[in-house]
Amino acid sequence: MIFKRSERGKAPVEPVTLKILVAGGFGVGKTTLVGAVSEIKPLRTEELLSEAGRPVDDTSGVSGKHTTTVAMDFGRITLREDLVLYVFGTPGQDRFWFLWDELATGALGAVVLADTRRLEDCFAAVDYFERRSIPFVVGVNCFEGASRYPADAVRQALDLDPGVPVLMCDARERQSVKEVLIGVVQHAMETAAAAREPATT
Repeated sequence: MIFKRSERGKAPVEPVTLKILVAGGFGVGKTTLVGAVSEIKPLRTEELLSEAGRPVDDTSGVSGKHTTTVAMDFGRITLREDLVLYVFGTPGQDRFWFLWDELATGALGAVVLADTRRLEDCFAAVDYFERRSIPFVVGVNCFEGASRYPADAVRQALDLDPGVPVLMCDARERQSVKEVLIGVVQHAMETAAAAREPATT
């Protein structure tokens, strides 16, 4: 358990810990995002891409990628003295999706990371969280040289519900990623509050 002291002489504060998933297609920047925001050395389970995986790992658009996550990435960020996020990056390829159910257990919400050059790669993640009623935001990772589109255009292309936030970000920049994670927490809290409201007749 993590304890912190806000001031000398005050009782230690026991922070609330929340679990956030980061999902999306192969090579979209999930490992980079977790590493950019984590205040500890992130845990990574990366392996070199192999010849055996070449037929099933689509590297178009990410030709410089030489490794892939085979289990998860893990990082931690303290948003406030009393609020800590545990951030789990999921593997992107279809053959590792059996791990998603385990990683999703107990998650407050998720980020579906998207690349506008390969938007179709995040359809599976969107479907996954929609089917399980896990609140999520779409973080559009703004790669250099990629076309920029307004949030509404991305929402329409992904056929998202109007209430799903679409946020532009740079997965390499800590502050940019932090704002996306704050967006997940806010969206999850709003979703939970709406679910508690009594239905009007």
